[in-house]
Amino acid sequence: MLLELFDYAGVAVFAATGALAASRKQLDLIGFIFMGSITGIGGGTLRDLVLGTLPVFWVLNPNYLLVCGAVAVIVFFTAPHLESRYRLLLWLDAIGLSAYCVIGAVKGLAATGSPTVAIVTGTLTATFGGILRDVVAGEPSVLLRPEIYVTAALAGASAFTACDALGLGLHLSSAAGVFTAFTIRGGALKFGWTTARYRSRPGRHPDEIPN
Repeated sequence: MLLELFDYAGVAVFAATGALAASRKQLDLIGFIFMGSITGIGGGTLRDLVLGTLPVFWVLNPNYLLVCGAVAVIVFFTAPHLESRYRLLLWLDAIGLSAYCVIGAVKGLAATGSPTVAIVTGTLTATFGGILRDVVAGEPSVLLRPEIYVTAALAGASAFTACDALGLGLHLSSAAGVFTAFTIRGGALKFGWTTARYRSRPGRHPDEIPN
């Protein structure tokens, strides 16, 4: 029950971020539904394809598509009344990322029994929908922004996997994963947390290279 709740919550929140991106581009209702749907189910679709779980989750349960469509319609009629929509999108995305990194880790662990695979599928599930949304909407990609994003999903999936390995059970492990991911991503949004970034260095002058 908890896993299913997180799953629907993650899809709904990601769908809302996709619909809000559509509002920034002033798309029509169909555009809202399309953006909401690809964002809501994108990460989970990639996860199922990687794990070889076919048909993918929304084919087996079309309610996920209905959730995406309903959320997109709601946002279509309410977005004009929301202030600072881009900031809201980022915080909604942080909530979706936190829920979905746990969902992906749970399903990866159940399918393979491998903690490593669980961390990878958790990270992919949590981030791919947002990446796809930004690419389609022509927004600056979450991967290219300076604050932490993928690292938060990686940490959340790792926290869940570690707690599960310690035998803490689904509820506590899931809570730990969600809390870890949201704390890190929220800190990045609020305080601008970043990780060390690569800085290029000039190469040696030809005269400095020994013969």
